Amino acid sequence: MRFLVALSDTRNFSRAAELCNVTQSTLSSGLKDLEGRLGVKVAERTTHSVLMTQAGADLAARARDILARVKDFEDVAQTAARAGVTRLRLGAIPTVGPYLLPRALPRIREKMPDVRIYLREELTETLVSGLVEGRLDLALIALPHDLPAEIETELLFEDGYSLAAPRGHPLSNLETVEGEDLAGRELLLLERGHCLQQHALSSVPGLTLEEDKSFSATSLPTLVSMVEEGIGVTLLPGVATDAGLTRGHELHLSRLAGATPRRVVLVWRQSTAQAALFRQIAEIFRDTRSSLRTEPTAH
Repeated sequence: MRFLVALSDTRNFSRAAELCNVTQSTLSSGLKDLEGRLGVKVAERTTHSVLMTQAGADLAARARDILARVKDFEDVAQTAARAGVTRLRLGAIPTVGPYLLPRALPRIREKMPDVRIYLREELTETLVSGLVEGRLDLALIALPHDLPAEIETELLFEDGYSLAAPRGHPLSNLETVEGEDLAGRELLLLERGHCLQQHALSSVPGLTLEEDKSFSATSLPTLVSMVEEGIGVTLLPGVATDAGLTRGHELHLSRLAGATPRRVVLVWRQSTAQAALFRQIAEIFRDTRSSLRTEPTAH
């Protein structure tokens, strides 16, 4: 089943074998054996790619769910034994992880010395699929975002926005800006795939904000640098500015009044045996967010 899922994800026998830490011949042999047992063909080779059959795609989707449940089965056994270190695979989106985790992880180590956390920073879609497939145990993401029914969510905090503008900009003398102040202004934003891109565009109720499509950034620090150079203005999430994202940069932050905040949540599979532990970790994340120093204006 792992071979089947890997092939479905990569559509390439060589990359699928690498994901499964086996040789390509072993993977091919295993899939042939699977097809023989099931009596169906799961994939077709073409000159340049691999095509999943309808049966193969359907079986791969079911295999993902089964493998995730197998992981939860193992977690139940580990929880029952409680004899050693608990290893957790935590994913985080790049607009939350770098600003919350450096402060939260030492607190987790102090309060939970038997817990070891291994981090993955990825975009929301990849994190959600990682949870469903059992590659991750829990993840930090931001809502709104469509989630599968088997995912449990725990609200950590609501995350508002500040407008970042270069010195001398018409809006740089305001402590607070309204949605109307942004009407007709194009925003520098993260590239597509980052949930913050859509969250920012829909942050002002009743107003569709406009994106500067001549530029897209891969990270918040890049956005800050572009604003500082006078390229444009952007919206930054509160967790990042409170953690010091703009400290040392020559730009101005104005609170965006009346904005619809994104909701930062901790998510995990409903079937996990470690929900109680995850809720304790969620509380540490909440306390960490509350302790971040508010920085209303960057200098």
